[in-house]
Amino acid sequence: MRQTRDGVGRPRSLPDRKRLLAKQERGVSRRYVTQVRVRWSDLDAFRHVNNAKTVTLLEEARVDWLFAEAARHGVERLTQGIVVARLEIDYKRPIGMDLPVTVSMGLTKLGQASMTVDYIVSVAGTIAATALSVLVPVDPVTFKPRRLDDRERAFLHQYLHAPAQPMDLLPPEPAVS
Repeated sequence: MRQTRDGVGRPRSLPDRKRLLAKQERGVSRRYVTQVRVRWSDLDAFRHVNNAKTVTLLEEARVDWLFAEAARHGVERLTQGIVVARLEIDYKRPIGMDLPVTVSMGLTKLGQASMTVDYIVSVAGTIAATALSVLVPVDPVTFKPRRLDDRERAFLHQYLHAPAQPMDLLPPEPAVS
C-alpha cells in the first residue's frame, strides 16, 4: 500500500490528486521546480554524477530559487548571505549525463531565523535522490544569524508544506481487476 500525506495508508485517489494540484495552483503547498545541467566534470570514473557533485546540483537549483526567483518577486535580501547549517542526502539511483536533471524544492519548516528545504531530484521522471538542508540567513557584515524579514517570510511561506514523501510523487498504481 502506498503511503499518503494523510498518513492513513490509502492510495491517493484521482480526485485527491486533483485537489492537491488545485491547492498547489493557488499557492498552497507549492514547490519550485527547475532543471540543472550536468557537466562533464560532474562525472566520476563510473560515468555518473559523483556524490559530492550532487551537492553542487542542489546548490545550483537552490540559487535559482532563493536568489533569482526571490529577486524577481522583490525579495533580494536572501542574496546577501545564507549558509547551509545541515545537509542530508539519500541517493536512490545514479545520475548520468544524457538526460536533464529536475530538482523540485519546498519548505518543510519556516522558522524565525532558519528554514528547512526538501529536494526531490529526478531524471526522466524517476527519483534519483532526495535531500534536505537547513538554511540560516546571515548578516553580510557580521556573518551572524539574522531573522527573516516580513517580505522573505511571505515569499517563502507559499512553499511551506508537509514533508514530501517520494511515493506521493509517483503516478497512481494501476487498479487490480
